Amino acid sequence: MNEPGPITMLLRLSREGDAAAMGRAFALTYAELKQLARRALRRGQPTLDTTALVHECYVRLMSGDADARDSGHFMALAARAMRQIVCDHARRRLARKRGSGDVAIELAPEHLATYDEASKLVELDDLLERLAKSSVREARVVECRVFGGMSVAETAAALCVSDRTVELDWQHARAWLLAQQHQ
Repeated sequence: MNEPGPITMLLRLSREGDAAAMGRAFALTYAELKQLARRALRRGQPTLDTTALVHECYVRLMSGDADARDSGHFMALAARAMRQIVCDHARRRLARKRGSGDVAIELAPEHLATYDEASKLVELDDLLERLAKSSVREARVVECRVFGGMSVAETAAALCVSDRTVELDWQHARAWLLAQQHQ
């Protein structure tokens, strides 16, 4: 049997009450989290940067109940936190553009793409919440693949399922999302 890696050991220590262990695990995965953030930001949030996203992710994971069992699961939790951060940011931007602030904002042509991307992110986030009500695993697969940019194998490891299960869930979730968008 393989010995657990350093991230898994730190996560175990964190679950056992070592308050500093999660911070050390985060530091060891910082470069990987930056890559995850770059992938998450490809979704059209130019007002966020990767460092800010990773740091906000750190705050959420440290203040939440991040009970990660291994490095793959930790990255899945980070992908979920990044999804929430990016979508919350998109919602705030849309709210400002819809007039929730004191200042009227004109949409110039160069801002329309950003507005459209924010709308799509919010729509996807809402659809994922609905999908999670019927299949949490399928929603997590989409989260890992879309917001985390994870491969099938990485997603399978993070969710402790087979590659084939990820492929089937991915196929079903994509079909469901597409059908929902056309309703």
